[in-house]
Amino acid sequence: MNEAHATVYYTRLTVICPPDHSEILMAEIAEAGFDTFLETDHGFEAYGEQPSRESATAIQEKYRHIQPLLFRFDQVEKQNWNEEWEKNVEPVIVADAVLVRAAFHQLAKPYPYEIIITPKMSFGTGHHPTTHLMLQAQLSVDHAGKYVMDAGCGTGILAVMASKRGATRVDAFDIDEWSVENARENVAVNHCHNVEVWLGKLGMRTYEHRFAVILANINKNILLADMPALASHLEPQGMLLLSGFYSTDLDDMIAAGRAHGLRKVTHYEREGWASLVMKNE
Repeated sequence: MNEAHATVYYTRLTVICPPDHSEILMAEIAEAGFDTFLETDHGFEAYGEQPSRESATAIQEKYRHIQPLLFRFDQVEKQNWNEEWEKNVEPVIVADAVLVRAAFHQLAKPYPYEIIITPKMSFGTGHHPTTHLMLQAQLSVDHAGKYVMDAGCGTGILAVMASKRGATRVDAFDIDEWSVENARENVAVNHCHNVEVWLGKLGMRTYEHRFAVILANINKNILLADMPALASHLEPQGMLLLSGFYSTDLDDMIAAGRAHGLRKVTHYEREGWASLVMKNE
């Protein structure tokens, strides 16, 4: 007998702010436990299952000098946000080599890598600078015949890219159930049969091998905390690709990697955000 699923509600935070402050406010609010963002004409909406309202209110106080700045909380039923997303989404092109599109987009011309992504309540459509930067960084790193990890996979976009770049196997995981479900769907629609997506976090699994490439687009604090574990899962001469932090955080990230035997290879910047490629020496 099938049991009815209990209705799950998300806290919605509606933010009205100047356009040039949306990105930094989204990044700050993500730290308060909001994990999904939808841009609006006057700012954005943030959603979280158990966010900290106290932390969000403190962020509003921190940026009280910004005008206009309004925060409004309410509760909404957890749902699939595809319909709203489809109204506004446009294809993303990275370095004239990667096309990220929804299934309903018409292909204007072929690209070396084409990724079909339809998000639910997951992060990673290629539109945010950090996802764009990670895809750009992946173009510079050899994936062919490699074991790849995607830590905090979101929609699975980076895992799909790794597969299309020739990875032997991709191990992708996320702590959010909707992200895992969504990533599995995106992996399937892109015919990436060598990608496994599972629910959990770094350290919950043991492996018989280390990884040649590790991808982690999360945020600065989590990356710094996970740096020892990320480095320990990386094989000698392996490559670690990171994003989810600002350009101003690059020095901190490089120093953290250096403390665990990682050397900076290169970095990329876009709209104040950065990605970093490091090598395990």
